[in-house]
Amino acid sequence: MKLFSSKPLCLDSQDPAPQSAPKQASAPQQGAQPRPESAQQRRAPQQGAQPRPASAQQRRTPQQGAQPRPASAQQRRTPQQGAQPRPANAQQRRTPQQGAQPRPASAQQRRTPQQGAQPRRESVQPRRTAAQTAAPLDELVFPTAETAVHTASPGKDRPQEAATAPKQTKKRRKKKKKKSLARRLVTLLVTLAVLAGLYLTAVYSNIPFIAKWRTAYIETAMNTLNHKWLATAFIPRSVIDEVMANLEQAREDQIGMNSEWDTLETIHRTDGHRNSTLTDTTGMTQEEVDFFDTFWEIDVPSMLSYVDKNPTVLSRGWGNIDINEAGLDDSGTSIRTVFDEQVLAIDAQQGVLIARVKGGSYRGLIVIAKDPSRLSLQAATSLGSYGQHAGVIAEAHNGILAMTGSGFIDEGGVGNGGSLAGYCMCDGKAYGTHMGRGFKRLELHADDRIYIRDCSDPVSADTTDAVEFSPAMIIDGKIVVPSNGFTDLQPRACLGQSQYGEIIMLLVEGRLPGTSIGISVPDCAEIMLKHDCAQAMNLDGGTSAMIWYKGEYIMRSSNPALSAGRPLPNAFVYAKK
Repeated sequence: MKLFSSKPLCLDSQDPAPQSAPKQASAPQQGAQPRPESAQQRRAPQQGAQPRPASAQQRRTPQQGAQPRPASAQQRRTPQQGAQPRPANAQQRRTPQQGAQPRPASAQQRRTPQQGAQPRRESVQPRRTAAQTAAPLDELVFPTAETAVHTASPGKDRPQEAATAPKQTKKRRKKKKKKSLARRLVTLLVTLAVLAGLYLTAVYSNIPFIAKWRTAYIETAMNTLNHKWLATAFIPRSVIDEVMANLEQAREDQIGMNSEWDTLETIHRTDGHRNSTLTDTTGMTQEEVDFFDTFWEIDVPSMLSYVDKNPTVLSRGWGNIDINEAGLDDSGTSIRTVFDEQVLAIDAQQGVLIARVKGGSYRGLIVIAKDPSRLSLQAATSLGSYGQHAGVIAEAHNGILAMTGSGFIDEGGVGNGGSLAGYCMCDGKAYGTHMGRGFKRLELHADDRIYIRDCSDPVSADTTDAVEFSPAMIIDGKIVVPSNGFTDLQPRACLGQSQYGEIIMLLVEGRLPGTSIGISVPDCAEIMLKHDCAQAMNLDGGTSAMIWYKGEYIMRSSNPALSAGRPLPNAFVYAKK
């Protein structure tokens, strides 16, 4: 607020010039504060450090809005004082405004510019006390309890508070520690209870989903040489024994199940074409139609699209198509099967089709060899001393394809494939002795069909090749392995034959985290049945499960250090034409 109405004049303080009395200034509007009754009281000068008058007449000083105006023109024109002391007469003193906070006692001090060496008032408390005394009740600022304590007895109460505060802090800390420990204990107990509940559920629950995977876990561990502890360390022996007893029972249940082929129901299509996607032959040559009838598993639209993008594959005609993208570093083709599998290789002249099969826990290959007369079981040249890899055996017998044959005795996991497990016949020559009760024998007969027999049955007279293992998967077009048996996830090697005579080889990678853990025998049976398999049997798997095609192994070994798998006593070889 502007303090002076005009520039102040320099006046002699000892002989002030008479001034004409100005018009009486209007008192500012007041809230609950009554107006002073006399002009003299309205013009009462502010006092510096002196206490305010105590009389009622003096307490009725008018409320000042932002700043009270001097009562006389002479006072309004008083020059600002530098280092001179403030006037001490009562006329120059004015009462400060009283708001939420007391103002300085002297109006001149509030309006005076900053002084150089002029010290500030030393005591604020007397001025505040006076202001609070003169303030009306509705404008008083009452001190808090904490302020009142420190103001009333600063020397007496503070030491007691200072001594009490650390004790209270320690008590609070102790309570927090107790609560924190109790909370942690409760959390630990709840966690242990949840884990115990999950463990008991996983070990003893009969919920089908849980029971299936518990059985698979136990069988997987117990059917390995060095990792049985994965089951015995965590699962009660009674549960393990029950699973293994059921496995043996499933093996026993297959006794007497032998393939006959007479009861097999052959699928016939009214249009004469086996390929379900060959719906329109308009514009096709007979060679093209024959190709799709032979490789009925190939999806026609995807094959035609591939040929349009790669016309060189027909450089020698449909009967001589040779596509090979089955290598470990190859990405495969855009051709699909009618079962939506990716085609990796087609050799029309040799009658070979290779496709990729995938599932939630596995990755593998299904190989279709169209001419069963070219399949035989060939022994390693050093059988009895050590085995050979499948590719070596194939090359020795003019093979284009080769896969696992018989199992071998592997004491301590260091077997070299030279000690045959069970009985086998290789190109009419018998080796070894028959396996025990519950095992099965796969026989190749002179009629180029696969038959499955019990190991205890006599070998058929027209058998040319044979191998013993377990279990049988499909007999006469029906799955014979129980869904709750042989569920361990392993690398697999399976051999079968479709109702049309094609040889079906299923090889699945395993024990490769991130790529393929393995597959159960029932799941293998489902894949092969989808391809119209009529007879099929599970062969030796694990690291022995390997397949070789045109000079290279086209599946990853379960042991990365053994890229060709393990040496074998024999191998099934599909010979070149």
